[in-house]
Amino acid sequence: MLDDEKPKVSLSEPDVPMEEEELVNIEDLTELEIEDSVNEESNEISEEDELRAENAELNDRLMRALAEAENQRKRGERDRRDAEVYGGRKLARDLLSVYDNMKRALEMATEEQREANKSLFEGIDLTQRELINTFAKHNIIPIAPEVGDKFNPELHQAMFEAPMPTVKAGHILQLLDEGFMISDRLLRPANVGVSSGG
Repeated sequence: MLDDEKPKVSLSEPDVPMEEEELVNIEDLTELEIEDSVNEESNEISEEDELRAENAELNDRLMRALAEAENQRKRGERDRRDAEVYGGRKLARDLLSVYDNMKRALEMATEEQREANKSLFEGIDLTQRELINTFAKHNIIPIAPEVGDKFNPELHQAMFEAPMPTVKAGHILQLLDEGFMISDRLLRPANVGVSSGG
């Protein structure tokens, strides 16, 4: 009994309970999982931030493109209106010399010439009136200042200056050629003589 009842002593390492060993492994895994989940969350946040930044950039680019398209549309509309109103400017300027010549022909004709060539002068007069009506249709307006009107360098061109006691200095004393506007732009200034006073 004495020999048989003695507890056997083992020289190997003491037994570690299985539960403790598993617990250590679970704790290690939990720390790794926490790190992975934190990394995944930070990756998700950074991806979300990148998507937001990209979305903001695309939105900004879209708004700029829309604004540019609107500006282009307005420019096109303005250019179309300008072409409609001012497109015939060069032709109108060339026709002014025709108008001037007809006007001079009518003004220089004597009564005898008019009587001798009545139908010719009536034809010139009718042609001049038709030209004036065509000018009006295309918004070409004459500038015909009266004697005594103040000289305006934006609308008038001084061809000479002369002393005239009856007309104030800086005022028109003679109209040489009518000027013309096309809508709100100057087509040709009126050629005038200006008084230098008494």
